[in-house]
Amino acid sequence: MPLALHSALSGVLTSIPSPDVSYFDLGPVRIHIYALCIIAGIIAATLLTNHRLSKRGAEPWVVIDIAILAVPLAIIGARIFHVLTHPNFYFGEGKNTWNPFEPGSVWAIWEGGIAIFGALLGGAVGAYLGCKWTGIRFWTFADALAPGMLLAQAMGRFGNWFNHELFGLPTDLPWGLEIESDNSAFPPGLTEGTLFHPTFLYEVIWNLLGVVLLLWIGRRLSLQWGKLFAIYLIWYSAGRVVWESIRIDPSEIILGLRSNVWASIIGIVVGLVILVVQTRRHTGQEPSPYAPGRERKVSADVQSQHDLDDFVDVSEPPAEVTAGATATSTAS
Repeated sequence: MPLALHSALSGVLTSIPSPDVSYFDLGPVRIHIYALCIIAGIIAATLLTNHRLSKRGAEPWVVIDIAILAVPLAIIGARIFHVLTHPNFYFGEGKNTWNPFEPGSVWAIWEGGIAIFGALLGGAVGAYLGCKWTGIRFWTFADALAPGMLLAQAMGRFGNWFNHELFGLPTDLPWGLEIESDNSAFPPGLTEGTLFHPTFLYEVIWNLLGVVLLLWIGRRLSLQWGKLFAIYLIWYSAGRVVWESIRIDPSEIILGLRSNVWASIIGIVVGLVILVVQTRRHTGQEPSPYAPGRERKVSADVQSQHDLDDFVDVSEPPAEVTAGATATSTAS
């Protein structure tokens, strides 16, 4: 890189500041930006999944019926997983474990603290039940959802930026993240002004690249029967192993590795198993996005409002003319 260009870039980007606010008030209601990021991600994933599922032949917006069960269970699973893997945050002397009206309770999801692997477990249960309800094949839905999941995760990570949380090791790179020294996660002994790896941004970039990859490879290889969802698990989990390894927020350590690193390794293994098993079991294409016997019912009503040539006369037919009756005509 030319020296002049390098100097110009260095002058523009010397660090990434953390946002000054993490919430705003609307009258008596406090709106956390973290929650808005999660909601925006859910909406984006729903829209993309609906588009992909409809193209496969499913009824438009059937995704809403599935999401009614999947989203709440995903959020509950995400919170439970986070609490279980960070017990020192919520349990013990001096901790507010159960009072939702004080900071730090297990209920205070608006303060941050949800785990994607818990969301996957809870969401999978909800999606399975929703698919049983609507008749959609579970793996068809999973494949349609996969790119939207990565998109939602990318959008949700901005919530960590607003909450000044989940950053990585100290760095002197020009894109280091600014964290205030009085932040509870600021490592003791470091000087004020120390910059940290913006792991939220690394994951955003990785996930967005994954969206492009899944859309491309799914179309090029026509991956069905859950194979595209398997690629999602492998891609996301592989990146998460790296980001978790450089994060410095407190976490349970199991056999020398953070709990979420182990969860990511399990995610890779599960993805590989799904890919291998489904490839062996299903060599052809899915015959329908619906389970056998639950195919979409197409209405027989004829509706034509724009093209008179398509008009079908559904009025009552004329009475049958009996022999000897006098025929009349109004034609001129």
